[in-house]
Amino acid sequence: MSDWQQVTFSDLQTPSCRQKAVPPQGGRDAMSAPTHDEHAAKVRAGWVRAPLARFLTLNVETVDVEPTRLYPTIGVLNRGRGLLYRDPVAGSSTSYKKLNRILPQMLIYSRLKAFEGAITVTPDDLPESFASQEFPTFAFAPDADPDFFRILTTTQSMWDALQGASKGMGGRRERVKPTDFLNIVMDIPPPPLQKRVVELLDAVDDQISALDTEANALSKVESGLRRDFFSKLDVSTVSAGEKFEMQLGRQKSARQSVGDHVHPYLRAANIGIGTLDLSDLKTMNFEPREQGKYAVFPDDVLLVEGGSVGQAALWTGEVDGFIGFDKHVIRIRAREGVSTPEYALQWCHWARETGQFAGQATGITIKALGFSRACSMGVPDLPVAQQAKLTGSLAAAAKQVAATRAEADRLRQVRAGLLSGLLDRTIEIESVDLEV
Repeated sequence: MSDWQQVTFSDLQTPSCRQKAVPPQGGRDAMSAPTHDEHAAKVRAGWVRAPLARFLTLNVETVDVEPTRLYPTIGVLNRGRGLLYRDPVAGSSTSYKKLNRILPQMLIYSRLKAFEGAITVTPDDLPESFASQEFPTFAFAPDADPDFFRILTTTQSMWDALQGASKGMGGRRERVKPTDFLNIVMDIPPPPLQKRVVELLDAVDDQISALDTEANALSKVESGLRRDFFSKLDVSTVSAGEKFEMQLGRQKSARQSVGDHVHPYLRAANIGIGTLDLSDLKTMNFEPREQGKYAVFPDDVLLVEGGSVGQAALWTGEVDGFIGFDKHVIRIRAREGVSTPEYALQWCHWARETGQFAGQATGITIKALGFSRACSMGVPDLPVAQQAKLTGSLAAAAKQVAATRAEADRLRQVRAGLLSGLLDRTIEIESVDLEV
């Protein structure tokens, strides 16, 4: 190992991580040490390019449904995210005459949703579980490591292959048949390298899991501080419309999708709990006369009015130029001398956490807060001079949560790049040394 270039954990963040190990330079005897090509050939020698049938066998165990029995059922989440554990189903309440028994350490996928990457490997501690016959299961060959294939189910290459194997007419009616699944061709390393991939990825996953746990704990501390601060306020309340400037977003129609003034806009899907997801910004036409009314400026708070009611985030100018917002978002702007942006944001978080927004929302399938109801909600009338004292520590706690989540997201990107490089062999498995 010392004679070869090592790829460390920090290196995996840079383009250099995709370079293969290179031998030391110098005049060595050709017989005394392998050339780089000889080394690469040796590493690749055990790889097998073959249909999945080389490593998997269809292994479905069916049971007759008994009316008096309860059946713990499972589904499969999309994009390789594991199992979905459902409530037990009484045999008398289902129309299924037979169910598939789902055993530990089996590969399973949804025939209906395989094109969405609904595939995984069941955990080795899976309790007795069942699923409909839309969920075929497969046993592993002796030289196929279930944990390696679990990781393989999280890759874009597997999802693309499932999408390509999907047959049928129209979206949800499409299916991937077991025979077509087993015909998918992939490059699979020999067992020792399969185990090494698992070790490397598990090390990164452990760090991601630890960061997620830390972020969730910090978030609970932040929420506790917020409830404590607001509950101790001994002030009267005023309406939100009096404390803040509030504006409902623009209604979108087909004719407003085109024009001479097409700009991005924010919708409910872009707004999380204190976070913004700008990976998929939609656009619509905002005439110059409308842009003043529907513009989002730095320090505006964006509150979800319909759908995930009550989620709110602060806009800090993440996108250059004009950006608008649609009718499912309420823009909240601080009033000079009356309120601050951070106070508006913290009030939104507090109102969501204490169920005040949910209590005001109406609707059967999709809940909506309603602009007039939002404007009439009570806000503690804390003087602006005291708002900074209330929100300062909360902002610091939120910043710590955001930093921890950002680190976890960065590691997820590192993981994706590492896994891709290991499987397409642009990173030699034997040259990777994770410093964890």
